[in-house]
Amino acid sequence: MIPIKNIYYMLSYAFQVLNEQGYKQLLTEKFDNVAELCCAILSKGISSQIKRGLGKAYLSQTESLAAIKGKINITASIKEQSFMQKKLLCTYDEFSVNFYMNRIIKTTMNLLLHSEISKIRKKELRKLFVFFDAVKPIDINNINWQIQYNKTNQSYQMLISICYLIIKGLLQTNSDGTTKLMDFLDEQHMCKLYEKFILNYYKKEHSQIKTSSSQISWDLDDNKSAMLPVMQSDIMLQYKEKTLIIDAKYYTHTMQTYYNVHTIHSNNLYQIYTYVKNFDKEKTGNVSGMLLYAKTDEITLPQNSYQISGNKIIVDTLNLDCDFVEIKKQLDMIVKNYFEII
Repeated sequence: MIPIKNIYYMLSYAFQVLNEQGYKQLLTEKFDNVAELCCAILSKGISSQIKRGLGKAYLSQTESLAAIKGKINITASIKEQSFMQKKLLCTYDEFSVNFYMNRIIKTTMNLLLHSEISKIRKKELRKLFVFFDAVKPIDINNINWQIQYNKTNQSYQMLISICYLIIKGLLQTNSDGTTKLMDFLDEQHMCKLYEKFILNYYKKEHSQIKTSSSQISWDLDDNKSAMLPVMQSDIMLQYKEKTLIIDAKYYTHTMQTYYNVHTIHSNNLYQIYTYVKNFDKEKTGNVSGMLLYAKTDEITLPQNSYQISGNKIIVDTLNLDCDFVEIKKQLDMIVKNYFEII
């Protein structure tokens, strides 16, 4: 079981804004589950956004008016006979807080207010809820999460990401159609957080190493790449002439079992081997791969190093059920051992 405080640290690397002063006091609070933690982060973030000013957008409005505003819709006015009431149907743009990102936030707040979170968290949300009176919620099944961020709405990125984690990673639909929030993120979204945490940890804490999440091109003989799948690495570390490609894996069971024999997940091994061999086009042997599993409480855990066709493939685990200082030491040791950095 990962301590809730460590989930916060992972989130703080995934979303750098959580390192700002306003959020740091959350480390002194006790949370029983991830839903409570996400609720607290969301409350802090919304409060900051309100002080900064809720985002607005020009939205098209159509209504029957006694005074002309915007463009008159003659056809619709005749059809609805609005002129009988001395009114005309007008379409105009209004600068409104009812823009999409505010609607996602209100929808998430609504969900949290009707879930089994503590009274203290609900009280915090209700105080903020009044600022969203003019905002309409969205059906959670119809939310479009493909949002483009720019300088004007950048402050919303972490808020929308937390809303996404709550709705997609914590919301569970029961067989009777009702919904409830789970205590912990599901495996799929925990895997995404785990991957993003490791990537951003190395970016922040090891600036001497080039850290990226790069695509790997196929080592083709004839340059014909039609219909070939994209090879997208989770984490790629490069220092001097050496490269380490890391695949971050978060599973309930870190190994596959067949007739009581434990082996590494076949697909994981094939994937990292393919990445390494295609990236090392010159066959230098300076490219290695690592499968880094989140450690579970299983007795048998993957931990080994293989030399395959001139390249090293490492399989290891990262223990997240310990003090965060120890987690940092484990991650630091990976780059120290591989790149021989003192």
